[in-house]
Amino acid sequence: MLQRMKGLKIFPARYGLFPYVFLIYLVMPAYYVSIEQGWTRIAGIGLLLLFLVTYRQLYNSFDKKAYTNWLVVQVAIILILAIFYDLYNIFLGFFTANFIGWYKSKKMFYRALGLFILAIITPVMIHWKTLPIESIYFNAIFILIMLISPFGIRSMSSRMELEQKLNEANEQIKELVKRDERMRIARDLHDTLGHTLSMITLKSQLVHKLISKDLEKAKLETKEIERSSRSALKQVRELVSDMRAITVAEELIETESILQTAGISFRFEGDSKLADVPLLTQNILSMCLKEGVTNVVKHSQANNCVVQVVKKAGEIELTVLDDGKGLEGTSSEGNGLKGINERLRLIDGLVKIISQKGTKLIITVPIIVKEKKAGVGS
Repeated sequence: MLQRMKGLKIFPARYGLFPYVFLIYLVMPAYYVSIEQGWTRIAGIGLLLLFLVTYRQLYNSFDKKAYTNWLVVQVAIILILAIFYDLYNIFLGFFTANFIGWYKSKKMFYRALGLFILAIITPVMIHWKTLPIESIYFNAIFILIMLISPFGIRSMSSRMELEQKLNEANEQIKELVKRDERMRIARDLHDTLGHTLSMITLKSQLVHKLISKDLEKAKLETKEIERSSRSALKQVRELVSDMRAITVAEELIETESILQTAGISFRFEGDSKLADVPLLTQNILSMCLKEGVTNVVKHSQANNCVVQVVKKAGEIELTVLDDGKGLEGTSSEGNGLKGINERLRLIDGLVKIISQKGTKLIITVPIIVKEKKAGVGS
């Protein structure tokens, strides 16, 4: 029961504070009801409470029929309050106008709009003779705005839906591009390295047999294996250089965007260019940075995050520091840390975690000078 109550939300989180702020427009109808006496006041309070129920349900109804039923109930309440209590209660229609604009079907939209217009015009016609002349033009302007607003809301809703579909399409395109890139890399690895590695395997077996029979020939074969392995290394480097590797500088831009979206302040310290660092190393560092920042957003409950990149003699140190709750009650093997360790093993990197007044993730990667020279010579 308690779990259900914790999971119960008055309005969907994606709307933020807007539904709550809009409730301020119930102040005047509540006043008009409060000045009534006896059963009229009780009935009016009951209608306003039912109006609040319809308001919540319209935000939470995903079934078309239920949505329409709640909308009809809301219109009926406005009609009753405007006829039997005070004409100014028709301005509760601004609530309804918002929900009418959410209809995707033109047929349902115009039906709901027709019912809404009828509910607004009817009380005006009933109270027409008692309306002060000076208030007619003033009220007419607001009524006109109220009746036109569903068109604007529908247009805005359609644009937001279109943007959402466009974002989803872009995500699908990204996934297709990644899949195509993986297939291309797999084909290139098979085509370029398959033959070379098979030859190295055969020659290694031959050397094993020749060691006890013909040492000189075995030495020649080991030189041939060395030459073949260098050729394979060159092919791998060429393949990696053709790949679209993500640099640390590019990933930092994405990091700032993710943290800002999560409401976490971001600060960067150091040099993000890393011009002398191989793309393969930068790519792995970028993936580790992404994983570390994802952990900050999901688990840390932090307000601030600092990323530092420091180039030292023979190594790079990447640090992700947050001021969150730390690792208390969290497994150090989880939260993507296993993936970071696996990636860093490829380039002899190390990861260290310090949990004190937040969490500090320190990644150290060696810069192998020998590797750079070999790349230049190949």
